[in-house]
Parts: sequence; structure tokens; C-alpha cells
Amino acid sequence: MSDVKKNTDKKTLADIYSHLPDQPSEKTLAEVDYQARHWSSPVKGPLKPGTQEHKKAMADMFRETFNPYKPSVIPWPELDPETLHRITSLPIWDIAVQTEGKARLRMAAYADMLDDPDVKDAISRNAWEENRHKEVLSRLVEFYKIPMAPEPPYKEPRDTEWAYLVTGFSECWDSFFAFGLFALAERAGLFPMELIETFEPVMQEECRHILLFANWLAYHRAVMPFWKRPWFEMRVIGVLFFLLYERMSLVRSFDDQGIEHTQDNNFTVTGAQSMTDQNVDFVELMELCLREDERRFSGYDPRLVRPKMAPMAARAAIKAVKFWRKLRGKNQEENAEAVSA
Repeated sequence: MSDVKKNTDKKTLADIYSHLPDQPSEKTLAEVDYQARHWSSPVKGPLKPGTQEHKKAMADMFRETFNPYKPSVIPWPELDPETLHRITSLPIWDIAVQTEGKARLRMAAYADMLDDPDVKDAISRNAWEENRHKEVLSRLVEFYKIPMAPEPPYKEPRDTEWAYLVTGFSECWDSFFAFGLFALAERAGLFPMELIETFEPVMQEECRHILLFANWLAYHRAVMPFWKRPWFEMRVIGVLFFLLYERMSLVRSFDDQGIEHTQDNNFTVTGAQSMTDQNVDFVELMELCLREDERRFSGYDPRLVRPKMAPMAARAAIKAVKFWRKLRGKNQEENAEAVSA
């Protein structure tokens, strides 16, 4: 059983990521916000990856939790000079806009390969939402006059599955840490609440995106012929090493005035100090990320698969740091006793 087709449709990739399959909801904002965060399948019993019940639940979740906000009517708040500088100096805007531009194209390309109507519909909607994220960021950049390097041309990926895996795993990793940074920024009060509230639906949408990806991955593995699994898992490992390399690098580009822009690929992990004027303890930040990750997923059917890689890495890092601190504290005590003796 396979959800990939041999012949592509005539519809262009831009058609996929720029057109929603149905009309936006007329529900109230409160209803939309609640339904975007809470969903359960009416199907009784387990939702085992690879079954029709699981596949339909995955697609239904993504369609029925859609939030119809419109970037064109977002009321961007006026900022005082200090807050404006804090926002415009974040080393993320070029990468953020370009990442969404790549994501919409990669997801549209993968959706275009698919034959299964449920999976195709879900990933097509995901591509549309990535395009909306790009529009949100583009309007923010324009409103606050953030200098940007010219966007590179967005090219259709040659290896569609690889590109989709890179985007999916990257979003799983980045979203986990972004949840914590977003909560940190809200608590610190360095950014106006109007701006926080503007981006809240986008953050929850990222939660839905990685929930879809985690369940697609589980479904894709379950229906894949066993003889293809070793090669696929090797590709997954390759994607993870590629993302590790990417996260360790900085990207430099130049705007129309010839000014260099240094962008941090790993800002979601290293950017905590930009969100608050207080010192941020690593363990406390990781614990905050874990709590926020659990909170954002808590409203969705627990039978759906959750992304596990970033939370597992965070828990392992917490244990390692606590052990190191305990060991270092013990050594310092022994050294102090030796000096006093």
C-alpha cells in the first residue's frame, strides 16, 4: 500500500500553496481559537498508525482545527524605540521569511506526489498555512521597516521526499524550543502583549504542523513495504545529521544597500537571552520548553502520535547538566576542604 502516485497533477505548486480547498469559517474568534486547540476523533479504540482510522483521524484533525485568521487585517501595534530595536535586531528575519517560502514549496511538491486523498488534502493545507506564515512575517517586516536581504528564488526540490523530511524534522525541532522562548518572552514583558497575542495563533499552528508531520511519519513507515524501510531510515538519519550541521552554522547575506546580515540558524536554541533581560538558566529553559510542549499538545487526541525527538533530547540534556553540576559541586567542596586543611 502506498500513498504516492506515479503521475503528477497539472495543478502548479503555487496553486497548491496559495489556494485553500474550502472557504474560511464564519465561526466566532473564540470558537475558532478553542477548536484550533482541541480535537478528538469520534472513533473508539486505538488509532494504530497504518490503519484507515489513523489516517483519517490525522487528516480530520488538521482540517477541523484550521484557524481562518487573515494576515492582511492583523493590527500591528506601534512600538516604543527600545522595543522596536529589540525586535529589528533579532538575527532571524531573513531566515524566518525564507524558511517559510521553502516550506510552502516543499510541502506543495510533496502533496503533488500523493495519490491518497486524505494525506494529500492534509499536506496541501499545511503548504497553504506555510504560505500564510510567510505572509504574516512579510507584513511584519514591512510594517516595522526591518532591513532584509533580497529573497533568493524558490526552486522546486529535486528530491521531494528528502526536502519534505528536512522541513518536517526542522519544524519539530524548532517549534519545541520556540514554544519555550515564546512563553519566556511573554513572562519577561519585554514585548507588548498585543504583539504576543498576534503571534499566538501562529505558534499554535506550528504545534498542529508538527503533530501532522509526526503522524504522517508514523503512517508512512507503517504502510511502507518492508524492503524499503532500511533505505528510508538511512535517509532519516541523513536528514538529522544535515540539520545538526545546519544548526551549527551562521548564514550571511547582503541587502540592497550592501549591508551584511548575519542570521542565526540555531536561534530557537540560543536566543533565550534576546527574549528577557534576566539571566536564563539552561535547565529552567529546557523544563519550560517541556511544559509548553505538553500544554500545546494537551488538547489533541492522545491517541495521535506526538513528536518525540526534541523532548527526548531536552530531557537527556537536563539530566546531563544536573549530573555535571552535581559532580562539579562535589569537586569544589573537596578542593575547598583541601585548601582549608
